[in-house]
Amino acid sequence: MISIINNLGIIIGISLMYSAPLIYTALGGVISENAGVVNIGLEGMMTIGALVGATVGYYSGNPWLAFLAAGIAGGIMAILHGIASITFTADQIVSGIAINFIGPGLALFLSRLFFEGATMTKPIPLDNKMPQPFKNILPEVTQVETIKDAMINFFRNAIFNQYITVFIAFILVFIVWFVLYKTKLGLRIRSVGEHPRAADTLGINVYRIKYIAVILSGVFAGFGGAAMSIAVVANYRATLISGQGFIALAAMIFGKWKPQGAMWACLLFGAAQGIAIYLGGTAIKVPSTLLAMTPYVITLLALIFVVGEGNGPKANGLPYEKNQG
Repeated sequence: MISIINNLGIIIGISLMYSAPLIYTALGGVISENAGVVNIGLEGMMTIGALVGATVGYYSGNPWLAFLAAGIAGGIMAILHGIASITFTADQIVSGIAINFIGPGLALFLSRLFFEGATMTKPIPLDNKMPQPFKNILPEVTQVETIKDAMINFFRNAIFNQYITVFIAFILVFIVWFVLYKTKLGLRIRSVGEHPRAADTLGINVYRIKYIAVILSGVFAGFGGAAMSIAVVANYRATLISGQGFIALAAMIFGKWKPQGAMWACLLFGAAQGIAIYLGGTAIKVPSTLLAMTPYVITLLALIFVVGEGNGPKANGLPYEKNQG
């Protein structure tokens, strides 16, 4: 029993840590697609956010500045997507694919530029990573002999050892839900995503709302990338964001385009990642390739058997031109 409690705490802790980057990015997708703009470029925005976060974190020594810079970098990438898909009414899928090519390529170029030709950034010192604000609330029990000792380690590993990015991610879920469903801005975002022409006749600036939503999606994706490069790990490398943006996109669909739904989906996919990492460090002989593919297999199974017919915003993915009837 004691062993089960200890192991469960470790698995939950890893799952939450890997869920946080997905939650940030999925929330970005929720905002963008509720405004009617499909953003499959989340992977590229997340990648550039991870690179900028690790670079600024290394040179400045300030994780908060790095986190903010990553969000700004993701927002700039999102502006490119907005110009193509909103202003010039280009195909939103094609534009997103382009962003997914530009992001990793630009990240590789910048890494070589700032780190003497290296394809990965230098490690951020542990003191300069995102803080773990509650780490010292519970003492670590090295000799676990009772259920009480196991429970102390359970809460320490599962909750109190988390980086602050995990707590911020859950706070943002509530904030995004509140904005979308309890504020005038949220009503405008959803109306633009459902029926932009009707929103336009009511005096809502459709293009402005779409740009706000798309830029915010990039900022959130940049935060997701930084949550990987300055919290989960301590640097950026080319394989760091390998499909995480697409998993976040799947989580958004799985969550029915709602922030709380996307959060639960991200927790599911994060749990798959946590179990895979935990099993990789045990004596249980499971092929590493099988463990690596587990999160992606669960994502596909969820989309096939759980999601069913998607019911996203009615105007999602449709270009809007003001002067057309």
